Amino acid sequence: MRKLSGLVLVVLTLGACTTAPISQRSAVGSPTTTKTDAAGSQASSRGLAFAQSHCAGCHAVTSGRASPNPEAPSFEAIVNTPGLTAATLGPWLRDSHNFPAMMDFAIAPDQIDDLAAHMLTLQRSDYTPPIQ
Repeated sequence: MRKLSGLVLVVLTLGACTTAPISQRSAVGSPTTTKTDAAGSQASSRGLAFAQSHCAGCHAVTSGRASPNPEAPSFEAIVNTPGLTAATLGPWLRDSHNFPAMMDFAIAPDQIDDLAAHMLTLQRSDYTPPIQ
């Protein structure tokens, strides 16, 4: 009886250590794509399309590229700035192009969310800025 109760305790303890609820796991135990992940991926795709059509003239909008305008930071450099978070990126994008002489450019709120979603895909913990 003691062995059985010990085994039950071990099983319950191991069950509490999973990284996702059982309902979100596939049959082999790896997390499955959630609706939130799919929506984020769609937003990121829309953001990349927007960036390619509206931003790529000045900024590098994908990783590993240099910006066409040397004074415009790459998206990769922007999102890997220490302290930048998803919460601070939206307001920064809203206010970043309010210099009328240089970049009089407004981004619609829904496009900001999509653009931020794309830009955040470029964040890397091992990012090092290129040597200028």
